[in-house]
Amino acid sequence: MPRDKTANHIRLLAAAREEFLEYGFEKASMRSIGKRCGLTAAGIYRHCRDKEDLFDRLVAPAVERLNTWLEEHVARYVDMVEKNREPRWHDSWIDMMRELVYPHMEDYHLLLTKSHGTKYENFLHDLTEGGQSQFLSYFPRLKERGYPVRDIHPSELHLLLSAYSTALFEPVIHNYPLEDALRCLDTIEAFFLPGWKQLMGF
Repeated sequence: MPRDKTANHIRLLAAAREEFLEYGFEKASMRSIGKRCGLTAAGIYRHCRDKEDLFDRLVAPAVERLNTWLEEHVARYVDMVEKNREPRWHDSWIDMMRELVYPHMEDYHLLLTKSHGTKYENFLHDLTEGGQSQFLSYFPRLKERGYPVRDIHPSELHLLLSAYSTALFEPVIHNYPLEDALRCLDTIEAFFLPGWKQLMGF
C-alpha cells in the first residue's frame, strides 16, 4: 500500500502512536485509536490492514534507518580489508546511537518497549545476533592481514555484545532526556571502546 499523506492518515498515525506508547501493542485498542483521531473502524481499515500493520507503519522507518546505517558501517570495514587499506576505527555503534537513535528516542522507545506481540518483540536480541555474525565473519579477514585479533568463542562474543547493546539502549528503554542519554554514551564509550579495539587488534 503506498504511503498516504492525507490529513486522516496523519491523524491516524499520531493517534496510534499515542495509544501504543500508552498501552503497548497487545493492549492497544483499534477502537480507542479511532476515538483519538475521529475515525470509524471502517475509516481506519482504509489506511491499514490491521493493528500490527498500523504498528509496523510507525516503527518500520526507524528499523530501516538503523539497518541501513549498520549495513554501511560493515561495508566500510570490509572494503578497507578487501582493498588492503589500513583498517581504522572511524565509527562505531556509539556513533550510531549519537547520530541516529538518541535524536529519535521516542521511535526507538516504541520499538523496544511496546512491541511485544509483534515481529519486533525480540529486536534487540536480533540486533545483537546480527552484530555477532558480522564480527565473526570480519575477524578472520583481520587475522589474514596480520592483526593480533584475539581468539574468542562465539558465546563469549555474544556475552560482550549483549552487555554493549544493553548499555547503549538502556537510555532508550527508560526514556532518558537527550542530554542525560548523551552523557551516559560518553561513559559507555570510555568503558567499552578500548576493549573492542584490543579484541580486534587495532
